[in-house]
Amino acid sequence: MKVTNDLLEYEGLKIVQDSEFFKFSLDSVLLANFITINKKDKVLLDIGTGNAPIPLILSKKTELNIDAVEIQKESYLLASESVLLNNLKSRINLINSDIKEYYKNMESDRYDLITCNPPYFKNHDKKRINNNGTKAIARHELTLEINDIFKVARKLLKNNGKIAIVHRPERLIEIISSMKVNNIEPKKIKFVHPYKGKNANIFLIEGTKNGKPGIKVMESIYVHDENKNYTEEIKKIFK
Repeated sequence: MKVTNDLLEYEGLKIVQDSEFFKFSLDSVLLANFITINKKDKVLLDIGTGNAPIPLILSKKTELNIDAVEIQKESYLLASESVLLNNLKSRINLINSDIKEYYKNMESDRYDLITCNPPYFKNHDKKRINNNGTKAIARHELTLEINDIFKVARKLLKNNGKIAIVHRPERLIEIISSMKVNNIEPKKIKFVHPYKGKNANIFLIEGTKNGKPGIKVMESIYVHDENKNYTEEIKKIFK
């Protein structure tokens, strides 16, 4: 069922969602608040945008022009409704395409920034694959793998441009290896824990194309307090 919701507490922002498709999650909100954005940055690419939560949030935080690529037609159409509803068509350009085909036809060194909230699970993990095809593509590497993301970044990022992604800790070494192979130097990382005393269940990482070596491990984020309420840090991000 399709519904229109307020996008958290971002004033005036609406997002169109459908229970049949993959809804946006905390991961996307954290990523939109994690990436380093400088005044000189003009253009951002969001890979696998879904129903466009990252572009919508960034439209409130920055003056960036955003290209948002989504392979699934259904999710692309939901994103299109949200962009029109929020009068953001002049700033958010939605593309219904496979990013692996899209980047081949684009000029090199095009973007200042890239974001991606990718599928987390490898496609051979059959037990976790959702019977709903659209959700399966969002959760599993059926159409997009880790190295695909950084191959795209290697070509499309400007020199010293940044890419930030969110993922699961068990894929950390694989992600850093792929970054290094594709001339992306990891520069900062932040772990996200459900509670204090619990292991991190996701992390955020940012890298710079042809950057100098040296990574900053940032203070961790805790999502819930001892009463199972959102922490003040998370509430601040939601606003």
